[in-house]
Amino acid sequence: MLVIGIDPGTATTGYGLLEETQEKELIVVDFGVILTRSDELPEKRLQQIYLAVKKLILLHHPEQAAVEKLFFQKNVTNALAVGQARGVVLLAMAEAGIPISEYSPQEVKQSVTGYGAAKKRQIQQMVQTILNLKELPKPDDASDALAIAVCHLHSVGYQGLMSGS
Repeated sequence: MLVIGIDPGTATTGYGLLEETQEKELIVVDFGVILTRSDELPEKRLQQIYLAVKKLILLHHPEQAAVEKLFFQKNVTNALAVGQARGVVLLAMAEAGIPISEYSPQEVKQSVTGYGAAKKRQIQQMVQTILNLKELPKPDDASDALAIAVCHLHSVGYQGLMSGS
């Protein structure tokens, strides 16, 4: 199964694509970030994110998507911008007919590190270990997207065990 994990943001949207083999091995297909410039109009930035996600979908044909849930932030302006970025990501996935699962930052941290309040560096190190990467995945947003995809695959695997399939 090929899963795309997305860590949405207006300036930087992280993405990570993981393939789970029949033997339950996780293979990194692609990861990186979608960057937008702060001097661009907000609608242009959202359009760039949307088009880049559509391009990733067309290039890789993921079977499922995992997107980080928006969590409460003290900075309301930033929260609204992240919510808008999430919206265009969800739209691109929905248009492609890709099933979407959403995970809170705490769920992702718990799944990847075993600790719901893990720091960025701990997440990067565990993602590196789980995925057998030679180097820490960077930048943070790409590492987070890979962690979201790992979380989803762990969740799907657990659900399969519980249902007996």
